[in-house]
Amino acid sequence: MARRAPKLLLPLLLPLYLAACSTNPVTGDRQMTGLMPPEKEAAIGAQQHPEMLKEFGGKYADAKVQAYVDRLGQQLAAKTEIPGTRYTFTVLDSPIINAFALPGGYVYVSRGLMALANSEAELAGVVGHEIGHVTARHSADRYGRGVLAQGGAVLAGIFLGQQVGQMAQQGAQAALASFSRGQELQADNLGIRYMTAAGYDPREMAGFLSSMGRHAQLEALLAGQAGKADQFSYLQTHPPTGDRAERAAAAANVTPGASYLVRQDEYMQAIDGMIYGDSPDHGYVRSRVFAHPGLGLRFEVPNGFRLLNSDKAVLGIGPDGAQMVFTEAPAQGAFSAGDHIVSVWAKGAPLSDLRSLSIDGMPAATAITRLSGKDGPVFARLMAIAGTNGSYYRFLFTAGLEQAGRLDAGFLSTAQGFRRMTAAEKAGLKPYRIKVVQVKPGQKVADFVAAMPIKDYAEERFRVLNNIPPGTEPRPGLWIKTIIEG
Repeated sequence: MARRAPKLLLPLLLPLYLAACSTNPVTGDRQMTGLMPPEKEAAIGAQQHPEMLKEFGGKYADAKVQAYVDRLGQQLAAKTEIPGTRYTFTVLDSPIINAFALPGGYVYVSRGLMALANSEAELAGVVGHEIGHVTARHSADRYGRGVLAQGGAVLAGIFLGQQVGQMAQQGAQAALASFSRGQELQADNLGIRYMTAAGYDPREMAGFLSSMGRHAQLEALLAGQAGKADQFSYLQTHPPTGDRAERAAAAANVTPGASYLVRQDEYMQAIDGMIYGDSPDHGYVRSRVFAHPGLGLRFEVPNGFRLLNSDKAVLGIGPDGAQMVFTEAPAQGAFSAGDHIVSVWAKGAPLSDLRSLSIDGMPAATAITRLSGKDGPVFARLMAIAGTNGSYYRFLFTAGLEQAGRLDAGFLSTAQGFRRMTAAEKAGLKPYRIKVVQVKPGQKVADFVAAMPIKDYAEERFRVLNNIPPGTEPRPGLWIKTIIEG
């Protein structure tokens, strides 16, 4: 029966397929966009826009930077095949390298991505790519295919049984997880087309893709997972870099020797002073210390641990695969820290060493359990500390069973060292910022690195930030990005 299912379903789905299809005037492709007309795309984008801001750090609070990106975006949008479409361009307050678009013309770039770019032309390539997803109506096409796939799943459930129907439904959801490789390459071509029409050099995209690759390598190195750069790259959801930019530029019929805009100096002035790394709203990582002036709390991890911060959690990467995760969670009805561990956080798990304690005057509790790791059982220590407004601060420490005895004392020391910040400590913490300077004759990479407040992998960070290959020096007169505190 399963082998005959496609023949059975095809006649039922074919009329729906034909009704949903239309020809995109931008790409010339037949797409399943009939189920999402443009007005519905705009409504979905408007509905999802606040959620995207909430999910990705919020809108970066710098009117100058926001206006700069909006001007660039509107300039590119005017060169599309549908220049009357309304676009909303937003810079997200996130250090993560990211850019994406929602239906209805909502386009987002993170300040982390802007920090990595080195010219207006590079940013134009990224923004143009996201505009390409909008004009190609990739979201609408993906939605249409998803609805039809779900319809097929329902019919499969009727004719073939509920279990098969559930499998078909899961397949439909997986198909909607990201744009296809073909759609990404199409967005590349459209983005190159728009930036070229606006006068920007499409070959600058190659420089940005190079920076992206090096940044992914650096992130993997910082996370103690050198060699796994693909897991840390914005490009993991995009086709491999390779000759991607050159292929798209060729498709746009770039004229050799033509004069195109790069606008490196103008771009550097636009991002001068922009926050680099952690936002004040999400706390700061300073070497082995995490401090959050807004919450007024800090802690320090043991030697050998490296901290990575996000707006939802703080991750500590330690030796021999040890890890720490720090989060804040609602009490969910728990009447004490111990009850939160037993009844909420580790409900049903076998616990040992469950005990109450006080940390900087705050009620707390800790316990030990075992988790299932990819290589077998893993030691885990849980620590819950009563916070404000009915929440709990939680530390989860994990290590291999053989390393647990050696590392557990450091785990306890980190959690027990969790404390409130003093007024002086709060006042003394400032965000890192990008400072744009011009290279003077005789200045070397080492001169700029020595002055940076970040000391771990400082040279690698500096070179990635400015796309300066290893073993080379910046030429005099070049505008480059350094990092300052303040």
